[in-house]
Amino acid sequence: MTKLTLGAHPFLLGFEQLERLVERTAKSGNDGYPPYNIEQASETSYRITLAVAGFTEADLSITVEDRQLVIRGRQQDDADDRVYLHRGIATRQFQRSFVLADGVEVGAAVMENGLLHVDLNRAVPNSVVQTIEIRRTGS
Repeated sequence: MTKLTLGAHPFLLGFEQLERLVERTAKSGNDGYPPYNIEQASETSYRITLAVAGFTEADLSITVEDRQLVIRGRQQDDADDRVYLHRGIATRQFQRSFVLADGVEVGAAVMENGLLHVDLNRAVPNSVVQTIEIRRTGS
């Protein structure tokens, strides 16, 4: 019995990239740090919030690479001059990736009380109806 892949289904013409997108998302390997929320702010906007306590704006970078939102954090280690009796605040580097659908654009990014908010906006596509003429072959 042959396996029918999602991108090869006869009703999904032109969606070959969908299977690659699902595989890339599954391989992103996010380990749960830092924790995040995704909320729908309106019909066409979303907000991703990451808990980045201890990071400054200079420690963070936000890029869009091949329809993928990538948020990276890297802190300078200042532990050389401190002696910790208990160290429970994570200061490790991280990379968090989110795959963006076509038409979703990254808006503003704001730091507030140890939370990084990244706003996303989805453009509403225009409804297009196209009539295709049926030609008669020569007789």
